[in-house]
Formats: sequence, C-alpha cells, structure tokens
Amino acid sequence: MAVMTHAMLKGSNVPLDTAAVRAVLRWTPGPGVPDVDASALVLGPDGRVRSDEDFVFYNQPRHPSGLVRRLPKKRVAEGLTDTVEADLGALDAAVDRVVLAASSDGGTFRAVTDLRIFLYDATAAPDREPLARFDVTAETGEETAVICGELYRRGDGWKFRAVGQGYPTGLVGLATDFGISVDEEPEAAADTPTDTPVADTPVDDASTDGSLAETALVDSSAASGAGAGAGTGSAPDPDLDATVVHAPVPRSPQPPPMPPAPPVPPMPEGQPAYGYPQPVYAGHGGQGGPEPVVEFRMPPMGPQFQRS
Repeated sequence: MAVMTHAMLKGSNVPLDTAAVRAVLRWTPGPGVPDVDASALVLGPDGRVRSDEDFVFYNQPRHPSGLVRRLPKKRVAEGLTDTVEADLGALDAAVDRVVLAASSDGGTFRAVTDLRIFLYDATAAPDREPLARFDVTAETGEETAVICGELYRRGDGWKFRAVGQGYPTGLVGLATDFGISVDEEPEAAADTPTDTPVADTPVDDASTDGSLAETALVDSSAASGAGAGAGTGSAPDPDLDATVVHAPVPRSPQPPPMPPAPPVPPMPEGQPAYGYPQPVYAGHGGQGGPEPVVEFRMPPMGPQFQRS
C-alpha cells in the first residue's frame, strides 16, 4: 500500500495512523554551516515537563521510560540526519505532548538553509515513504534553537503539528521555557581562577557541546579566606598561594605632637582691656559695697576715622 507524504505548512496538522513514530531531522553540512542536534521534551497537560528527566537530548539520549529516545546521527546521500523515536501508544496517560526540537552549534539557523523534518512510521519498513515532511525555515535568522513540530493527543489518537518557532537563546532558553531547571555559571565565578579539577562529561560523538547546564566552580579555599580577619579590625595576611598577591598598603608616619601653647600672662591691674570695660556690680567684687561708678571711654580712633 502506497503512503502519501503530507507536505506540511507552518501551523498545519495531520492525524497519525501509527502509535510509534520516528522523527528525522535532515540538513546539508558544509563550510560555515553549524551542526544540528535533535531533542524532545515530554510534556504534561500543563505544557511543562514533570521533571528534568522529561528532556531527551544529546547528554540524556533516553527517557527513563525508554519510550522516547534519540538515535545516533547518520550520514546519508542527502546530508546528515539526527533522529528521535517515540512509542506514543505506550506513553503514560499523563503525557499530553512530545515536542520535537532542533538546536544549532557553532552558528545560527540562518546558515542552515535546508533543514527538514520527516515523520515516519517506526513499525514500517525503513525504505517506506515518510508520513509527513516539514521544511523548517528561520524566522529572523538569529535563532539557535527551533521547535520543528509536536506530537499531541487528540481523543484516543495522536496528531502531528508543524510549528517552526525559533529561540535566539538556544537550547537553554527553549528548555527553560518548558520548565527545565538550568544552572548557569555566575559571571563573578566565571573569572575566578581555580585549581579544582573538572570531571569529564560524556559527549555524543557527533555533538561538540559538553552539557546543557554550565557548572559554576567555586574555590573553597578562596571562600574561606574571604572571611579571615573579619571583625578583628586588622587586614588578613596576604595569601602567598594566590595568583595575585596584594602587598599591604603602607601607613603614613604620624606627625609629632604639637607643643603645648604658652600660658597667657595676666593683664596688669588697673589696665582696662580693649573695648568697653564692663562695670562691676554690687556683690560681685566680694566687697558687698555700693555699686561703683565706672567711667566709659571710647578707644582711640584710628587714622581712617580722623579728619584731614
């Protein structure tokens, strides 16, 4: 029986007559063309993953159920392929959708001019015609990840929809949008020198990415040294093992103390101070006599006030 391939347009959908499908991404490699990786997200009714294990990609190529899996890349006459298989009929009833995505490594999808996704019946012969085909084109040219299509429940069966939604934030942005927890390296820790060894991460043979999550490395000795001398009022000793050793700032010498000011000699008795002499009232001079009469005299006028 001949199978008619549905040429899909963006937003269109087609019912599936099979419970097991194989989604094949295909593109033509070449100079300046980034590598492409297929991935899948297994979603619940709320449109989000139930856990990080629902993300199937190059560093986690198999779902814990074994029903969604990523196959190794292949070189065919038309180019390169990356494949995801899904046994839709055996999936848990809590699974509502399986999103089929692609991410680029080494450039944007502007340079991938012939990316296509083919949907096959996984139970049929390998040389059988695909059930559907969708040409995935970049919307802005700045995308580094794109949702090619989605498999979703409709009644008792499944359907396939052509999506073509791009993400300039790459696979991390796409995964975060569906509820994946991604630990990215803080900017401050990225520049901190460290001697902590990094464990090797298994990488897919055809992928150049290490992992989706960037691990932040923290030097425990630097962290403990940061608190040394806190609250003691003195600077900690310099770390001689550090990459950059900061010398203590020299203190300026303290000036010698100023000599005490000489005492002011007392004014001779009977000589008034400059200005208007204040009268001494009764009872303040210790005599208790009558209030004395004080003669007020103006101070001598300076030359600026004398008439010429």
